[in-house]
Amino acid sequence: MLIATQVAVLGGFGLYALNIVRRADRARVEAQDEAAASHNQLQKLIDNTGSNIYMKRVDNGQYLLVNKEWERLFGVTRDHVINLTDHGVFPAELADQLRQNDLRVAAGNKSVQYEETAEGIDGERTYISVKFPVLDSAGDPYAVCGISTDITERKRAEDEVRRLNASLETRVLQRTAELEASNKELDAFAYSVSHDLRAPLRSLHGFSDALLEDYGDVLDDGGKDYLRRLQRNVGRMGRMIDDLLSLSRATRADLERREIDLTAMSQDVVTELRAADPPRDVTLVVPDGLVAEADPQLLRLALQNLLANAWKFTGKRPDAVIEVGQAVRSGETFFFVRDNGVGFDMAYADKLFDAFQRLHTTADFQGTGIGLAIVARVVRRHGGHIFAEAEVGHGATFYFNLMSGAKGKP
Repeated sequence: MLIATQVAVLGGFGLYALNIVRRADRARVEAQDEAAASHNQLQKLIDNTGSNIYMKRVDNGQYLLVNKEWERLFGVTRDHVINLTDHGVFPAELADQLRQNDLRVAAGNKSVQYEETAEGIDGERTYISVKFPVLDSAGDPYAVCGISTDITERKRAEDEVRRLNASLETRVLQRTAELEASNKELDAFAYSVSHDLRAPLRSLHGFSDALLEDYGDVLDDGGKDYLRRLQRNVGRMGRMIDDLLSLSRATRADLERREIDLTAMSQDVVTELRAADPPRDVTLVVPDGLVAEADPQLLRLALQNLLANAWKFTGKRPDAVIEVGQAVRSGETFFFVRDNGVGFDMAYADKLFDAFQRLHTTADFQGTGIGLAIVARVVRRHGGHIFAEAEVGHGATFYFNLMSGAKGKP
């Protein structure tokens, strides 16, 4: 009886132990299945990225894991690369460099970014590689994981940009030299205009004066009228030469900005106009404190032409008024010169600032058709904008700014 009982107890214990073993086996299998599923999920994740991903042991440098992009780039399957080191995949010099990078990452125990170059089936490629240590349960690095992004095309684009920039700098230097040569030619032309053309004009004027003085009693009224017309045209040609030289200066003169009292400059220019035309009675309206940031010589040249224009086209008004001021148009601050003269048809406003374009005949108003072209050149040299508003019989207003801004009370 006792023996039977002992056998029963032992049998029960053995069955219990067997159940424990079976449960342990099932748990182990389930754990293995879960680990395999996790591994498969991880592998699918890294296989579906454009970067190449890999993991290598710290102690001997053997590969533990690579993704499909890595396989594609280097032509080595994951089954073959596992347990190989970089020396089994890459040339010795590159393999040594990669190994040193991995050891530095493990020693530093932190993420590091490198730019690396490797030879693959697509030729030499450049990568930005982010490497970080993988720690064991004790917190020690046992592997290094890397994620390398191909930046070859970006590097090529950067190299092309550098090449184009170098080429552009060369072209700029060439163009600058050509421009300097052109400016020298223009200077020579301006000198020729200023000296060589003035000499025959002075001769024409002098001989016509001598004819009128010495042979005035011989010439009839028609002959005298011809000589006077000749003198007027000589004078007009002289003014045109002056205006062409002013246009050239407005285009090529060095720009030196400074603060300018535009109120005083306007008053000074109108004083000169009054002195040259004493019979005229013109009212000038200009506020105090009008200040501009501009090149003083070029701004005066522009203001002389604008005010002379206003003076000329108010010539038939007994109550002539010229106003210089400041106004805000479409959110921008502009200076303006306004008159109550003959005005013009806005349909022809696009011709105003071109050289030799006139909206009135020389019989009505003298001029060379260059003045407003000079003004436009000066304004553009300052990076500004100019436009006009007018109405036939009711005057005109010319608005301009000089890019750096205007000061004073609008």
